[in-house]
Amino acid sequence: MKLLKKLPMNGMIFVRQQHGFKEIHLQWGGPGTEFSHYADGYAVSDSPLGEFKHASLPLSMKAGGFIRGAGHGATFQDSWNNYWHTSTMVINTKNNFERRIGLWPAGFDEDDKMYCNTAFGDYPHYLPNGETNHIESRFTGWMLLNYNKPVQVSSTLGAFSANKIVDEDIKTYWSAKTSNEGEWLISDLGELSTVCAIQINYADQDADFMGKMLDKYHQYQVYYSIDGKKWHLLIDKSKNKSDVPHDYIELSSPIKARYVKLVNLHMPTGKFAISGFRIFGKGNGEKPRVVEQFIVLRTETDKRSGWLKWKPVDNAYAYNIYIGTEPDKLYSSVMVHNTNEYYYKGMDRTQPYYFAIEAINENGTSQWTRARAL
Repeated sequence: MKLLKKLPMNGMIFVRQQHGFKEIHLQWGGPGTEFSHYADGYAVSDSPLGEFKHASLPLSMKAGGFIRGAGHGATFQDSWNNYWHTSTMVINTKNNFERRIGLWPAGFDEDDKMYCNTAFGDYPHYLPNGETNHIESRFTGWMLLNYNKPVQVSSTLGAFSANKIVDEDIKTYWSAKTSNEGEWLISDLGELSTVCAIQINYADQDADFMGKMLDKYHQYQVYYSIDGKKWHLLIDKSKNKSDVPHDYIELSSPIKARYVKLVNLHMPTGKFAISGFRIFGKGNGEKPRVVEQFIVLRTETDKRSGWLKWKPVDNAYAYNIYIGTEPDKLYSSVMVHNTNEYYYKGMDRTQPYYFAIEAINENGTSQWTRARAL
C-alpha cells in the first residue's frame, strides 16, 4: 500500500468510530474538475497526522453516462446512519467550473472496505426511508427509452441540432431559434413503451445572467401520444414559479406512449434550449444477452493502463463496466455508449484488478459476465 505523508490541498477528513477504535478517512479530488474521470480518492489512518494507507481505486468515480465526474466531495450520514457521498459533476461548457452536485449511496461492507455506488447514477432511484444496505442498489429498473431515437423540433438555432437532445451528453444541446411560447420538441420512442418518469435538462443558450435567481422560473407542458396525431396532456407546469434547470417528474401512474412532446411556455433567460429530454420506463422487447468475448489486457510498458474489449450485443445501447481489486467487490463502474472497447488508466502498477460487464437496453440489463482478472 502507498503511504501518504502530506495531506492533499483539497482534502477532507472524517472520523469513523468502529469496533472500539477510530478510523481517520482522508478524501481528496483529482485529477481536475474539468475532466470526466474526476473522482475522489481516499486513504485511512488511525491518526489525523499519521501515515495514511492509500486505496488502489477511487471511492467515487462516474466517468460515463449523461453527466460525468464524481470528485471534490464529502461523506456524511443521514438520520438513519446511512452513508452518502456528495461530489462535483462536470458540465464545463459555458465556464471551466460549470458544475452540478451529485449524491451517491456509500458505506462499508462486511470487511470494512469503503464503497460508493455510482452505477446507473443518473437514472431514477428510490430513496430509503430507514436504515438500508447501500451495496444493494435501489435503482428503479426504469431504463432510458429514447437514447439516439428520432426527434422533431419547432426550429433550430445554428448547429445546435435536434439529435443532441437524446445523445446522453449534458455538454451538448439543441436550441430553438427563440424563447417564445410554443417552441416544442417531440421524442419518438420507436415503439409503444411504458413511461414512468421524465427528466428535462435545460441548457444556457444566450443566458444573460449567471447563478441562482429567486424570481426566475421555467414553465412548460408535456404531452404524450400513441400515434403522433392525438395528444394527451401529461405534465402541466404552466403555473410553475420555480427555477427548475433539471426538472424530474415521476408519474403517479405509468402511461403507454410512443411519442412524448415538450412545449415551452416560459424561459427565465436565453433561448429555449435542452441538453437532455430523458424518458424513463420499460420497452416491450427483450433484455440484452450476456456480453461475450470480454477480454481484459494490461500493457507491458505501463501496468497502470488496461484495455477492455468485447463482442457488441446487437440490441444493447450501452454497457456498464464494473471494476474492483477483489472479484466479489466490484464497487467502481463506468457506463459507455456505442462502443465495444474501453481504456482504463486508473490502476496501481503492482495491484491486481478485476472487471465485469453488463449490457443495457430499453428493456433492462443482461447478467454480469464472470469477473476477469487483470
